[in-house]
Amino acid sequence: MAELTPQDMAAKLLATGFERSGPSAATLSDPIADTPMVVTLDQLRPYDHDPRVTRNPAYAEIKASIRERGLDAPPAITRRPGEAHYIIRNGGNTRLAILRELWSETKDERFFRIACLFRPWPARGEIVALTGHLAENELRGGLTFIERALGIEKAREFYEQESGQALSQSELARRLTADGYPVPQSHISRMNDAVRYLLPAIPTLLYGGLGRHQVDRLAVLRKACERTWERRALGRTVAVEFATLFQDVLTQFDTQPDDFSPQRVEDELVGQMAELLEADYDTLALEINDSESRQRALSSEPAAPTPPAAPVLPAAPPSPVSAPRQPPASSVPRDTTPVAPPAPAATPPAPPGAPEEQHGQRDERLQGHIVTPAPTTERLLSIQRMVADQLGDKLPDFEADALRAIPVQAGGLYPISDVWYIEPGLDAPDRLRVHIAQFAREIAGDAAVADHIEASVGGIGFVCVVPAVGQAKALPAFARAVLTLLHALSAAPPAANGLDRARLADELAALLHGHGGSATRLSDAALVKLFRLLRLARRLLDLQAGEAGQES
Repeated sequence: MAELTPQDMAAKLLATGFERSGPSAATLSDPIADTPMVVTLDQLRPYDHDPRVTRNPAYAEIKASIRERGLDAPPAITRRPGEAHYIIRNGGNTRLAILRELWSETKDERFFRIACLFRPWPARGEIVALTGHLAENELRGGLTFIERALGIEKAREFYEQESGQALSQSELARRLTADGYPVPQSHISRMNDAVRYLLPAIPTLLYGGLGRHQVDRLAVLRKACERTWERRALGRTVAVEFATLFQDVLTQFDTQPDDFSPQRVEDELVGQMAELLEADYDTLALEINDSESRQRALSSEPAAPTPPAAPVLPAAPPSPVSAPRQPPASSVPRDTTPVAPPAPAATPPAPPGAPEEQHGQRDERLQGHIVTPAPTTERLLSIQRMVADQLGDKLPDFEADALRAIPVQAGGLYPISDVWYIEPGLDAPDRLRVHIAQFAREIAGDAAVADHIEASVGGIGFVCVVPAVGQAKALPAFARAVLTLLHALSAAPPAANGLDRARLADELAALLHGHGGSATRLSDAALVKLFRLLRLARRLLDLQAGEAGQES
């Protein structure tokens, strides 16, 4: 090999380098796992579907804290596929707005460059981001009722895009709960009314913080007035539609919440209705108030009465027991539902050790109601408490509700006030069989075939005396279906008789919820007894399995 001359070496050194033959990336791809990174305000944008529209009530306090201490809790960020800018992932738009203000005021670099946690855009990105912002906003200052309502309407839109079909309110409530933002279906219904009927007329009032209870009152008033209008306007020509009248009247009261009076809205609306319908104001107001009371009674959740604590009475001469004080008739709608017999007004003096015994009975009763434990987290509980406080609700208390019993009542030889709980005195195979047989007889009595049920000292507690083929065909279809169901529950083997168990699958829906006609449906009392029978039968089989295990 010939030696390189200085000229050849210089030519090689000055030659151009290798060039890329493949495409070059303009930007780096986003990380596929949670990654800390530093971004600037120019790279970051607020979440465009943020439910918060009004200024955070704690804005000034948060700004003062960030000015003095910096950003103690930087927001999590993410980026939609193909977009140039990062966005806030869940909660943090207020902090981002404050950082922009502080940067423009101070030009301090610590407000311009922010250390954030990047989280990859998930498969259900829009839904995860929106529900995350809803939950975080509840924890960091709360949302107004209308902001929450609009956020849930946007969530409904995303869910329907995801599933490709319209969602019912109950299904929407279920999906929101599964994604970490629990909202009852009744509240979703009221929010939908607020967005549809109230927001176009009173946006200032709603964004100013009009609360749920006043929104409820306006929604109930609208429905009551609409029903009265439709009834009175039937068969006559009226110059205006009710929807237009309601909007026109409500628009006059679009002011700040402190100056708002629902009673003034009602007076103005009833007055204009009376003029257009040529009706007497007082008569119309009475009709609307009556309809409003019924609507409120139907839509509200009845408050369960709190049982008075049993006092430990000292040894003293007996004194008359005063009647319990009743709530005012005007504030609580009359409830005509049958209730369980009241507890005794007073109890005898408790013997020593009674508190410990009562506490043990209480724990035993609570454990008797737990089918499977329902685990939760402190974060979910805190969100539920926040939402309940904002909506003026009370979170369900399992322990208190269990001690009040499952609210049901059915008469009979063994009256039922609690479908699930089994008293200690009943928790034995022989006693369970007696109750099971009686419930089976009463269920059969619903179809006038109680004489076909006989008690049994073994098995499930009863046997079904099946009729011959000819006799079974003469029975009504409902009676035949009830006997077939009870025969199957008695665990008797199929026999060549007039009861065709193969048809039970077709008849079961009609028996339980009346599909195809209410004439073949079990009565409510019989259905409660069927639930109780199944509960006792399951317990009986558990006890029998336990005894068999001990013998072996």
